[in-house]
Amino acid sequence: MNQAKQHLQDNSPSPDDMTLDEIIAFLAPKLPAHAAFDGWNEDCLLSAADEAAVDHDIAKLAFETSDIKGSLAMQLVQSWIGYVDDEMARILTPEKLSAMKIRERITALLITRLEIAEPHREAQRRAISVMALPGNIRLGMKIGWNSADIMWKLAGDTATDYNHYTKRAILSSIYTAILMRFINDDSENFAETRAFVDRRIDNVMQFEKAKAGFLSRTENRPSLSRFIGRLRYPEK
Repeated sequence: MNQAKQHLQDNSPSPDDMTLDEIIAFLAPKLPAHAAFDGWNEDCLLSAADEAAVDHDIAKLAFETSDIKGSLAMQLVQSWIGYVDDEMARILTPEKLSAMKIRERITALLITRLEIAEPHREAQRRAISVMALPGNIRLGMKIGWNSADIMWKLAGDTATDYNHYTKRAILSSIYTAILMRFINDDSENFAETRAFVDRRIDNVMQFEKAKAGFLSRTENRPSLSRFIGRLRYPEK
């Protein structure tokens, strides 16, 4: 059994003592089991509320008044993805990640996400369908970017220049491709998806290496803008 499946020894307070944000976090890991049958909708929310012994009106109020953007379906999907983000960080502690090379860190983070989602592959399939709707695409891209940002930060990335954006854009697009492979993977322990992850990480590392080489070749070249500026405003 993987670490993700071993979690949730529930030390949470009673739902009656929770804030509305805590209610959302409490319901989030219970949503996909119901979304697989009901879809990401109010039926899913109320079924999760029944499982968690949360009053229906309180469960609905929590999402109606939350800061989570989008339709109810998108709110439910985002709350589950937020749970996956948090669970990934709980499993892969800084101590565990610090013992790995950067490639191993990114691979471990991606595989851990898949292990968390593995019992809920149909819910994942339905979540992708929700995010692919025309009105949800922009928000779906933002959600993917946020998860990529969390993974890079956990991996120790501190870039603040354009590298910050290229790394997240690349990882977000790769993770989307990985999920598409994952939801259709019938191999044992999703072995085909694991191999796909390895190949995609190779692509990331090759890109980073090529980019570093390009920057090292260009950093000492004369600046064209400075040269033109000097022609216009010669030094005195």
